Amino acid sequence: MTLFTGKGDNGTTKTFGCNQRISKSSTVAWALGTLDECNSFVGLAKAKSKDVDYEVPGAGAKLAVVLHQVQENMFIVQAETAGADKKNSADKVTWAENIINEIEKTLPPISTFFIPGSTELGALLDICRTVSRRAERLLVEVSTEGVQPIGADTLAYMNRLSSLLYALARLTNHMSGITEEPPQYK
Repeated sequence: MTLFTGKGDNGTTKTFGCNQRISKSSTVAWALGTLDECNSFVGLAKAKSKDVDYEVPGAGAKLAVVLHQVQENMFIVQAETAGADKKNSADKVTWAENIINEIEKTLPPISTFFIPGSTELGALLDICRTVSRRAERLLVEVSTEGVQPIGADTLAYMNRLSSLLYALARLTNHMSGITEEPPQYK
């Protein structure tokens, strides 16, 4: 099997279980591409986190393991968006919420925005967070337009994902001894 078929040269693509081609500029294609982009950035953060020696509160695992689970969950989101019979469940939402809640207990409370980039890994997780927010907006659009049904648990998971990634970025900075810097607005 080759890495290309040439069938998409006319600007169309095919998704799971679909006997017809869709435009590569469609909302579904944009959502799938953004989910893929986010998953790739999470993979980069996972690769950079291999040396992190602390356990993520609420996860019972190191950061690389948590990020790998995020990737697994995102593949389910991608499959659902493409029309496969796959869906994230409420337990994935609860998993993310538990980790977020436990991380928040270890960090100073949030009273302002923070400037991203305190550490390289924290900055990567912030990129993951912003791309996941874009993916969430696109999934809401796909769902709202009725183009492809997206389950309530999947939408909830994507909403929690950006919060989880933000909590992980803050944790990474905190564990590195970095004090978060608020913007000065000057």
